[in-house]
Amino acid sequence: MTLALPELATLFMLTFARVGTLVMLLPGTGERLVPGRLRLSFAVLLTLILLPLVRGLFPPGDAPAAVIGTMIGEVAIGLALGLATRMVVAALQTAGNIVAQELGLSFAMTIDPTQGGGQEAAIGNFLTLLGVTLVFATDLHHLAIAAIGNSYELLPPARMPDAGDAARLAIGAVGRAFKLAVQISAPFIAFAFLFNLGLGILSRLMPQMQVFFLAMPLTILMGVLVLLAVIGAMMSVYLGQLGSFLSQLGLG
Repeated sequence: MTLALPELATLFMLTFARVGTLVMLLPGTGERLVPGRLRLSFAVLLTLILLPLVRGLFPPGDAPAAVIGTMIGEVAIGLALGLATRMVVAALQTAGNIVAQELGLSFAMTIDPTQGGGQEAAIGNFLTLLGVTLVFATDLHHLAIAAIGNSYELLPPARMPDAGDAARLAIGAVGRAFKLAVQISAPFIAFAFLFNLGLGILSRLMPQMQVFFLAMPLTILMGVLVLLAVIGAMMSVYLGQLGSFLSQLGLG
């Protein structure tokens, strides 16, 4: 079917409303360290690829009110899905803050490069950058792109997302992110508990020893060794959970 240029431009803008919002929020493409022009170019290219596949899903009609309403709905769908994914992605930063707190390194703050501003724990920034790198290295961003296309089957255009469904998605994503953060940082929670318990017993057995001066360097040294030992398992758990969430997001 041949489309007139104004109608084709309208369909392009409606498709771009959802795709562009998701590209700005999904893992890998949504990081602030990715240049804005590159993200915009990628969103336009992805829109051009998806447009022939999804244009039949948009309802006919040229009324400005209908077009604006559809565009608002598309942006709302993109925000709901993208922010839910962003919550799961942020689990690494939360885990990094927990690890830094347990190791006594919460004072070591650096600017978060993925968000372009604000200071976070240095360990959290390291884990976040490592996570972004592994997303591309393991082709996990392909799942994110597939989820964008499959979202049109899950949530067809011209339909505002149900508030209850959006709330359940957000609550589920927050709960999943916090659970994932605790799972990733669990070795350090156990290490801090056992180490502090041992220090408490040592201080009772040898009251004259300055336990604090012994504890700080040992906590940092042993904590870094634990991090080197378990970082592979930590990132494996993170990538597995993120891939599972993206798969569920795409399949509904």
